[in-house]
Amino acid sequence: MPKTTRRSVDQLALDLLGKSIDQVNRAEARVLDLVHFRRLTSRDANALAAEEASFGDRLADKVASIGGSWGFIIFFAVVLASWMLLNSGVPAVLDVRFDPYPFIFLNLVLSTLAAVQAPIIMMSQNRSSEKDRIAAKLDYEVNLRNELEIMRLHEKLDALTAALDAKSDAAAKDQN
Repeated sequence: MPKTTRRSVDQLALDLLGKSIDQVNRAEARVLDLVHFRRLTSRDANALAAEEASFGDRLADKVASIGGSWGFIIFFAVVLASWMLLNSGVPAVLDVRFDPYPFIFLNLVLSTLAAVQAPIIMMSQNRSSEKDRIAAKLDYEVNLRNELEIMRLHEKLDALTAALDAKSDAAAKDQN
């Protein structure tokens, strides 16, 4: 069987996608390069997102993970119950009522915490959405690569079939 030469990226674009290399988008061009140079297409979306993350992004993720945990909820419930207990005058021996009922200072603290925590959680959710977009882009590249490789395999099988058919036709003529 004759050795096949590797097609250029331009020829791959024309043969497999039916477009010139100038007409393909960045993802398609990247996949065609990877096919041509026989390199892996799949990459870790989390690793890519982590590479692009700034200090503020990582901090927002950490705050959101802590603020959305059962440990934080239980700790905060204990702090709130303690605050209200101390300021309600129940333990009369301590007499440390710095925020008497209706706990106006507690309301201020809770409002401030919510005002700061909400945008931080939104930043983390935006980063999560960005990770999802990166993952979808990478999935597209892998799927495109798989389709192109299947098309190339079909071409090879068709060439092998044609060569075998030609060989069997030649053998049949020789027998006659």
